[in-house]
Order: sequence, then structure tokens, then C-alpha cells
Amino acid sequence: MPRLSLLTLALLAALPLHAQPATDAPATSAPQTAGTPPASDPRHSATTKDAHVKDLAGVVVTASALQDTADSLSKPVEVLSGARLDENRAATLGETVASLPGVQSSNFGPGVGRPIIRGLDGPRVAVLSGGLSSQDVSTVSQDHAPAIEPFLADQIEVLKGPSTLLYGNGAIGGVVNMVDGRIPEYAIENGFSGRAETRFFGGDQGGNTTMARVDGGSDRFALHADAVYRHAPDYDTPDGRQRNSFIDTRSGAVGGSLLGDWGFVGLSASRFKDEYGNPGEPGDPALGERGVYLKMRQDHYEAKGALRDLWGEGNGLRFSFGHTGYTHTEFENDQPGTTFRKNANEGRLQASFGNAQGWQGALGMQASSSTFVAIGEEAFVPTTSTRAYGLFGVTRRSWDGFQLDLGARVDKVKSSPADGDSRSFSPVSLSLAGGWKLNAQWRLTATLDHAERAPVEEELFSNGPHIATLAYEIGNPNLRKEAANQLELGLHYQSERIEGSLSAYDNRFKHFIYLTDTGNTWHWEEGDQDLPVRQWAQADARFRGLEAELIAHLARTDHGDWDLRVFGDRVRATLSQGGGNLPRIPPARLGAQLRWEHDGWRAALGATRTSRQDKVAVNETPTAGFTLVDAHLSRHFDTGALSWELFADGRNLTNQVARVHTSFLKDEVMLPGRSVGFGVRVFF
Repeated sequence: MPRLSLLTLALLAALPLHAQPATDAPATSAPQTAGTPPASDPRHSATTKDAHVKDLAGVVVTASALQDTADSLSKPVEVLSGARLDENRAATLGETVASLPGVQSSNFGPGVGRPIIRGLDGPRVAVLSGGLSSQDVSTVSQDHAPAIEPFLADQIEVLKGPSTLLYGNGAIGGVVNMVDGRIPEYAIENGFSGRAETRFFGGDQGGNTTMARVDGGSDRFALHADAVYRHAPDYDTPDGRQRNSFIDTRSGAVGGSLLGDWGFVGLSASRFKDEYGNPGEPGDPALGERGVYLKMRQDHYEAKGALRDLWGEGNGLRFSFGHTGYTHTEFENDQPGTTFRKNANEGRLQASFGNAQGWQGALGMQASSSTFVAIGEEAFVPTTSTRAYGLFGVTRRSWDGFQLDLGARVDKVKSSPADGDSRSFSPVSLSLAGGWKLNAQWRLTATLDHAERAPVEEELFSNGPHIATLAYEIGNPNLRKEAANQLELGLHYQSERIEGSLSAYDNRFKHFIYLTDTGNTWHWEEGDQDLPVRQWAQADARFRGLEAELIAHLARTDHGDWDLRVFGDRVRATLSQGGGNLPRIPPARLGAQLRWEHDGWRAALGATRTSRQDKVAVNETPTAGFTLVDAHLSRHFDTGALSWELFADGRNLTNQVARVHTSFLKDEVMLPGRSVGFGVRVFF
């Protein structure tokens, strides 16, 4: 594999040797022609020569209804792009975005990491790729990984708080959207561009990851191709080897578009294959038993397009349609066990209207259908078909120093199990948001959301042993739809030397759905052990929290630029009646990072303190706190049309024992110990 990694880099590096050097388009807020993206747009910036050097100001959030820039939205949003994304890329989506305030990751070993936003996860957080759902089964069980490859992202957008207006009832907690450019929307600058990377990890977390991406074409068409390979053996912890924690991933895609002043229309096809161990069931090598592992495959086909300026500048239609075929099999001692399958279709159509001098808005519709099948001993959820339809509208008006956002959505969701009665729900969501520009530096935002969510198949219909979490799960077919009313206040400051934000939110749920320990046990004969019985229940609940981030530009000298980033977050989640704690809520965090940059060099040293979580639910145990120290060093240089970056990353440098409180396996699985990685990136 090292030879293949180096060969990949050599071939891709040789391709653009005769290309013209990339030039940066000037930043502008003026309207662009249909064939040229704004300079701040990720579809443009991902291919420019210096896009990896620094984060981009005013980057476009593609998951917003009106294609806004991040700093103009009234609702809380975070964007990872440029150098910060490069430094945070990890094997899982959750781990990649976990450095953002209010965002953490689930954990079931290194192969599984789903984003947790403000204490909410699973079916409450929508994981999207290019605005369409990932359509995997990662919400069904915590040992199921999202079929998303972070190394292919141009940028990752995190919408915190209810985002049900645009993406339906599965986004009641937030949205994580990966922008990958597999269907090009604009002409490729200079006709050819791309990037490639290979990195190797030694120490306590060995393995390597190699990726490559190429984009090319003319002003009338554009083509795209990408590929990723990852191999990581079992990693070491401060207490020894974490058996059965390996990962092997292969992913790739091809896509293409027809382009013009009228807009674009394109197609893509992708495949994601993943094999990873379940460290909670490591087997016994002494007896010749291999641990439980999962093999996943997802094929995804997508069509996307836009017709621009149909009824005025900036107004038009956008549409997308995706078909997904997903399957994964859980192997026990190399014998196939339970198989999970899902076939899904999803489509979106959205029309924008208005102008910056008056009301702006968007109207749209979304429809999806899926069939979920589980076959085998751990088929604790029956075969279920789900159909969903939604209509939504958002509008905005800006005055001098004030911005008002309004939105509404209504959905129809029907879940039909093969062996039971169907359930239908009609979630309704409403939103009111405002932004006040107090002066040149200060901005105040306020948001009031009402969001509703229909229960999903595992919450309604599960009934059987779920060996991955070592529990017997019982669903409740009489569950009612879940409703959340959230008030959030935000304060933002930006000057030449300081950038900061502070958010406080209070989210009150009616009929909150959660998995509770009953205190009873069920005997698992095959494993000869008693499993706790967990049941899906409903009760009113309250989530309240704080998030803050401060970036101080300490010095700008002839010897380099110095920046300090400090962040923190805390969420408290309790039942409204009796005040009991909800289970598996992330603990509070406080982190700091010092960065230096000079003449192509970039270095960073940071530490994040995760607090002890002792506010636990009934039959749940506390989790000790820990501090992780990380470091980064890189050297950037140009050779003709190529840009190179050599880098080194150090993680958990003090070799701390760290366990993830939100994990069902926290007592059996800990995070990797000290590790150091090295790699090279090339941009062209």
C-alpha cells in the first residue's frame, strides 16, 4: 500500500505539469455570471491554488435556502474549509467536525463516528451529502457507520439547532452537510485542477489514508473523478492494544455536468465500501476466534441541476434526485450473521425569488421513499417501508441594520412494518429569526423555532436482542410525534484583532423519545449472559446549553502571525417531570489552540479538556474527564503550477486514558493513545 500511495501521488502530480499556473479570482460581492461561481463559493475556492492555506471569509453555505454566506445567517452555522478542514480530517465524519463548539462525536471504535449536535444524535441529526440524505442505516444502531468520506469534502457545513424547514423532521437537532463537488456546477478554472494526499500514522494509531481528486473540462462541460483508500490496523491505547479496532475503506466516484449561462445539469455515480471491527466483541485469538466485524457497501446515483435567472437575477430553480442501494453484513468469527439492507429514493425541487432590496425567499418540495430490511439473528427491527413528503417556504427581508427570517414546513410521514399496523404522522415546523447589527463590530441574533419529528422504525417497531449494544431493545408502536420549542440568543463580535461568538439556547421537548434502561434483564443463550432490557419511551424534556468561541489575532510580525483560539460548550438535558437526567449526554468541554504562520510554515499546539460526566440517568454510570493535547506542523511551497504541503500531526501527545461517555462501549473501548502522523498534499 505505501507503494500505491506514492505512485498515486506521482501520477497525479505529473498530470498538470503543462497547465497554466492557477490564479486567484478577486473577491467580490457583485453578481456573477452563470458560468462563474462567486470567489467565496466552495465550488470555486476548492480548486484555487491557495485554498488550503487559510480559511475563506464569507464562504457560501450551500445547505441554506438562499445560498447565503456563513456570516449573514441569523441561525447558528459552522463551516469547516481550507486549512482548518485539512487539519481536522479524520476517518469518520463525527471525529472530523468534533472540534466545533456544540458538536461532538459518537464512538463505537474508530470505524464509527456520527455527529452529535447539542446533545442530540441519531435520527435527530441529518447527515447530508450535497443536500441529500446519506441514506445509510447509521441511525438504527450505534455500531453502524455513516456512508460518508470526509477526505473528499471541499467543505463541511454544520447547521446547529432545528433545521427541519429545509430538510424535514429528521433534522430536528441539526444538519451536517458535506460538499464534495462530484457534480460540477461551474466551469473548472483553467480547465483542469485537482488535489491528492497521502498520510501515514505511526505510534499508537498506525495505518495510512490516500486520496486523489481530478476535475477538468471546458466552459460547456465539466468532469470529476475521486478515490480514497484507508487502512488502519488495531490501535494501541495507554492500557494496551484495542483488539478488533481495524478499518479498511474504499470509496470513489465519477461525475459530469453540462454547463452554460442558463445553469447546469449533471450526473454522478459513487461507491462506498467499508470494513471495520467491533471492538466490543473482539473474539478470542487464543481459541482461534475472530471478533465481530462489519462489511458495508453503498452505491449512490444522483442527478442535479439548476436553471438560473428565470424570473430575475439570482432567481431560478434547483433540483436534485438520488437513488441509494445500501447493504452491510455483520460477521461473527468469519461467518455471516445479520444483514441490513436499505433501498431509498429522494428528490428535491426548490425555487428562489425576490431581490436584495426587498423580500427574498424560496419555496420547495421534498419527497423520499425507503425500504429497510434486516435478516438474521440480530434482526431486532422488522422490514419497514417509509414514505415522506414535505412542502416548505422561507422568506427574508433586510432593513438598515436589521434582518428578519420567516419559515414554515409541513410533512407527511408513513411507516409501514411488514408484520404490523402502519403509523402516519404530520409534522409541522415554524421558524422566526432576526439579526441586529448593533454597530460595525457587534451583531445580535435571536431565533424561535417550533419543530416536530416523526418516530423512526427502530423507535416504533424494534423487539429483540441488539447484540452490538449488548441489550434487548423494545420499541413502542404507540409513540407520538416529538415536538421541540427552542429559543436561542447569539452575540457576535468582529474586529481587526478579535473575532468572537456566544450562544445560549433553551430547547423544550414535548414527548421526547429516548431509550431507557428498565432494570430488567434477558438471558442471551448464545453468549451465555444476561442482557439489560432497554425500552423506547416518551416524556417531556429540556435541553439548555452554552457555546462560545474566541479567536484573538495576537501579533502580526516579521517573524510570523500568532493567533489564539479558545472555545467551550456545555449542554444540560433533563426530564421535565422529576428533573431526572437523560442518558448518554455529552460532557462539557473547554479547549484552546495557539497557532503560528510564517513564510509557508504553519504550526499549532492545542489542548481540549473534556469534563467528567456525573449527571447520569438511572442505571447509567459516570465517565471520568480527560485532556487531549494535539499538535500540527506543515510546510507549504510552490513548484510551477503545483502547490505542495508536507505536514505532521500529533494526537493525544500526553497518552491520556480517554473514554467517550456517549458510547455504549465506554467501559470496553477507549480512544487511541499517543500517535504521530506524516503526510504530503499536492494541489494543482
